[in-house]
Amino acid sequence: MKKVDHIGVAVQSIQEVLPFYTEVLGFSCIGLEEVASEKVRVAFIDAGNVKIELLEPLSEESAVAGFLAKRGQGIHHIALAVESIEERIEELKTKGIKMLQDKPKTGAGGALVAFMHPVSGHRVLYELCEKQNKSH
Repeated sequence: MKKVDHIGVAVQSIQEVLPFYTEVLGFSCIGLEEVASEKVRVAFIDAGNVKIELLEPLSEESAVAGFLAKRGQGIHHIALAVESIEERIEELKTKGIKMLQDKPKTGAGGALVAFMHPVSGHRVLYELCEKQNKSH
């Protein structure tokens, strides 16, 4: 693991919470996109030493919608920057870590991502994130 890449925050509405991050905290929104595979809209906030990813569900079938229904708005996951994500997945599995995906999938910004099961992360959802480009 190289560093914390971003912290994912589940929200009901990016439009409603974005002013808190940009106007109150003074951070910059550096990207908005829809991630069809996860049924979410995301906004990336540059918070200096780390990014914050706001996650808004686009469908009730979205995992983020389920999270919001159970827990409400708040921290959803912590993303760890990695290189050679497939090797990291295999390495974690040999250390007894349960993965939600055995193979990476494409996430926001075209990054390859895979999630550790929260059972293995002491009730925290960790995302492995290998950037294909450096925009987010």
